[in-house]
Amino acid sequence: MIEVDLPANGWKARPYQRPLWRYLRRGGKRAYEVAHRRWGKDDVALNWAAISAMKDIGNYWHMLPEASQARKAIWDAVNPHTGRRRIDEAFPPEIRATTKDNEMFIRFVNGSTWQVVGSDNFNSLVGSTPRGVVFSEWALSNPSAWAFLSPILLENGGWAIFITTPRGRNHAKTFFDAMRHEPGWFCEVSSVEKTGRFTPEQLAAERRQLVAQYGEDDGAAKYEQEYDCSFDAAIQGSYYGKIMKRLDEQGRIGDVPYDPSLPCITAWDLGYGDSTVIWITQQQGPEVRVIDCIAGSGMGLDWYAKQLSERPYIYRQHIGPHDADNGELGTGKRRVDILRSLGVKPLRILPRAGVDDGIAAARLLLPRCRFDRQKCQRGIDALEQYRKSWDDANKVFRDKPLHDWSSDYADAFRYLAVGLRDREAPVNPAPKPPARRPFPGGAAGWMGS
Repeated sequence: MIEVDLPANGWKARPYQRPLWRYLRRGGKRAYEVAHRRWGKDDVALNWAAISAMKDIGNYWHMLPEASQARKAIWDAVNPHTGRRRIDEAFPPEIRATTKDNEMFIRFVNGSTWQVVGSDNFNSLVGSTPRGVVFSEWALSNPSAWAFLSPILLENGGWAIFITTPRGRNHAKTFFDAMRHEPGWFCEVSSVEKTGRFTPEQLAAERRQLVAQYGEDDGAAKYEQEYDCSFDAAIQGSYYGKIMKRLDEQGRIGDVPYDPSLPCITAWDLGYGDSTVIWITQQQGPEVRVIDCIAGSGMGLDWYAKQLSERPYIYRQHIGPHDADNGELGTGKRRVDILRSLGVKPLRILPRAGVDDGIAAARLLLPRCRFDRQKCQRGIDALEQYRKSWDDANKVFRDKPLHDWSSDYADAFRYLAVGLRDREAPVNPAPKPPARRPFPGGAAGWMGS
């Protein structure tokens, strides 16, 4: 018989943590806590996972945005007040049967398991059906993870806890706004003003440190995110965040319906292990209407061709990346040949180009765009989220993008920008413009001719 009290090691919810803790103890299944830095979000989640694992046998996950950051953020994280690892405090040895350090995995004495995983590789964990999932730093996580796991937790009666600080007006805000009025959900925003966790002097010192570290504008935005829990603060290092915010303020993100009189141009990012993303656009003068966005993971090229054919669009051109000339895994056939055999044509493959050049092209294209919010919401969130990687040792942003869930959407948009720019810009302008050729596919089927 196990003789240990849970939560272990005398852990008790702080006063401002009690509403969430009471909700969970009373059987709540869906919680969303937006809270400031050092609120204790992961501590609450770890202790709840320990209680759940010993009460209901099943698999439990603590999911970080990326698997590569999971060890530092959770598995090896130390409580500065006690000097002990947080997982050792939440999961005492009395309830453990096996601990696998290399897999960040714990099996408990009753058969339940707990593991630290990443939202960037949840597909690889399909065989281990979870009964409870913590989505830690949800604002930075791949939103597809919840779409995939939600039916599983609904079927087995499992729970989900979303914990995060804001990172701009991305999927975390959209999801919070939608769920805060949903019956059965617990949703709360806990800013430092609400919790009183720090003194005014401590907060003033923290603001000064952030400004010194990131600069005046980015430091102030970081403080607003981390302590005021503001969704409106800019994302540090974002390539397109300010432009996307301006488009939203100008009403250029909203309802952008398909115009049957205009042909469509698509731009693809073809993933191997990552997602494949397709932006679908129409041009009306200088304006680019972004009317749809298709994304998938683990699907064959035929699935994407079918997605295009089932839509009512007429396609003028498909823009693919340079690596479309590479062979498809398993077949060895070039992906460009497979796509053309599936009817994806005319298909134009871009030459290899620098990422910086593509980002510059995207920055020039975005102010000319209108986005359909309903069909492109995930892609809009990704463009806002796409940002530079951070060099923690030198406390500076690197001159290269961070690779996360937003990268595939941003790469596809970069190819769109380069493709449209290079098509529009004449290399050797002729004295007279060429005669305008009629669109060659109005009656030739879904792909034109």
